[in-house]
Amino acid sequence: MVDNTRTPQVPADLVVDLGGELPWVNCEQGFASSKTYRHVSCDSDQCARVKISSCTKSTHNGGLSCGADNVCYTLPGALGIAAGAEVASDVVSVHSTDGYTNVVSNVSSHRFIFACGPSFLLKGLSKGANGMAGLGRASAALPAQFAVAFRVPRKFSLCLSSDKGVLFFGDGPYKMEPGIDITTSLDYTPLFVNPVDKAGISTTPRPSGEYFIAVKSINIGGKSVKFNKKLLAINKVTGHGGTKISTMNPYAALEPSIYKAFTSAFISKAKSMNMSRVASVAPFGACYDSTNILKTRAGPLVPTINLVLPEKVIWRIHGANSMVQISDNVICLGFVDGGEFARASVVIGGHQLEENLLQFDIPRSKLGFSSSLLLRETLCETLNSLAK
Repeated sequence: MVDNTRTPQVPADLVVDLGGELPWVNCEQGFASSKTYRHVSCDSDQCARVKISSCTKSTHNGGLSCGADNVCYTLPGALGIAAGAEVASDVVSVHSTDGYTNVVSNVSSHRFIFACGPSFLLKGLSKGANGMAGLGRASAALPAQFAVAFRVPRKFSLCLSSDKGVLFFGDGPYKMEPGIDITTSLDYTPLFVNPVDKAGISTTPRPSGEYFIAVKSINIGGKSVKFNKKLLAINKVTGHGGTKISTMNPYAALEPSIYKAFTSAFISKAKSMNMSRVASVAPFGACYDSTNILKTRAGPLVPTINLVLPEKVIWRIHGANSMVQISDNVICLGFVDGGEFARASVVIGGHQLEENLLQFDIPRSKLGFSSSLLLRETLCETLNSLAK
């Protein structure tokens, strides 16, 4: 995600974090002095919107006014690492569109809240990224901030791509090539709140800002995968279990017993389709010779994976989202073992989300999803004309 911040404006290239509670940027490198930068004080309404906060002295050394007392402080994180950072406000500018044509105008918010994260939090993020865009349920996350600033519904839509994805705040329509409004053909399923936040950040029990859906079962090639279905429910005491949607996991991750059953079922079905196994390539457990696998509009012709949701709604995962191309002749099943300490039993990762439009309606706790846009002969990048 790229937006413009500060005065004068500077583009900010941010990694999308679906569960993030607060946007943060690196203020230590390349952070030009901004005339509109303001410290957020501890007794302000802005600080109260940040769930994890405390008071301290300003510590960043990015050339802005330092040493201010009574500054609101928080703990932004990336890839399992957290660090103290002051909370600040500045101007942010984003493109506005009517959903049918190109950008109508640029709009700005003058009290945009973010955290000034240290440089080491950038380690492991995409090349060129200088922060993260938190899209979680929290009142300081982007959906809530933009809903207030721009008077749009607390709703956002995400369409990831291996090249250029797109992110919209507010409602549709979203006109895609060849001239269709994709919001008219979405499937819908409820979003759920995990009552226990992820460990390691707060000592006070509170709900998670992440997004969960209720997968009831999984089938591969029309056959149900056998595993303990109780793992698909969220434990209301520990917060473990359930199915989480994550942009921070590159691939889908499954609880070990689910992963074992899932992989075994896929291997069995793939064998019946005469797919030839080859040596596994870490971190994947099932890899295949791709030279004799047919290519379809939705990727390699492999067993279709269906996530069965409430009301018999199906999230279909075809070859483009289930398989990862390792080399010219090798593809692997893009699901990994989440490990014994995994909190969510199923994590739908970034690769599985590519070329799928997801619409998160936070007030209604509802997720709209397209399944693969490749089957509709279109791509996420066709939405980019609305965001330029």
